[in-house]
Amino acid sequence: MTIRVLLVDDQALVRSGFRMLIESSDGIEIVGEADNGAHALELMATTPVDVVLMDIRMPVMDGVEATKRIVASGSLAHVLVLTTFDADEYVYAALRAGASGFLLKDSRPEELLQAIHSVANGDAVMAPSATRRLLDHVVPLLPASHGDRADTRLDILTDREREVLIEIAKGATNAEISSTLYMAEGTVKTHIGRLFAKLHARDRVQLVLIAYETELVKP
Repeated sequence: MTIRVLLVDDQALVRSGFRMLIESSDGIEIVGEADNGAHALELMATTPVDVVLMDIRMPVMDGVEATKRIVASGSLAHVLVLTTFDADEYVYAALRAGASGFLLKDSRPEELLQAIHSVANGDAVMAPSATRRLLDHVVPLLPASHGDRADTRLDILTDREREVLIEIAKGATNAEISSTLYMAEGTVKTHIGRLFAKLHARDRVQLVLIAYETELVKP
């Protein structure tokens, strides 16, 4: 099936560049463009969308608030944040709001196209290298330690599930987790599915953030 993409960026030239690239690829089509988050929400009310390429800094409504509203609406669309890393706290906020991943605006064309396919398929939404770059920039901005209040979110996990979560937080792929923990990839996927359910995580990115927030993994 064709992946329906909505471009959201306040710069017309940026949208034009992404449109030219995406329209040259089979299996992906641009179904709309918006110059701010509010406009994007208006379009999504009447236009089916699978993936939203979302800029962060925009007038009227920024990408963080727009992402939050898209997720809260129950939309099945996945948000892929576009960033130049000039405002890391906004990237973190967008991921916490429910974005399925992020991509640098200067990424190679094939990386963008692959990211769109990955997000649309609900697979690993960020390459390990991207996950590590996220952590390098965002981990220092994570909320301070809970102090005397222990974070109990991981108490319901089995030892094996914790091991899988640690590997995910390191940016490992399913194949790498399979090799490291000596289990079949199908078993890895089963454990990840249980992690999603138990931790109420929307996707792999959310699992990474939870692992660091709970200090299961430290920088």
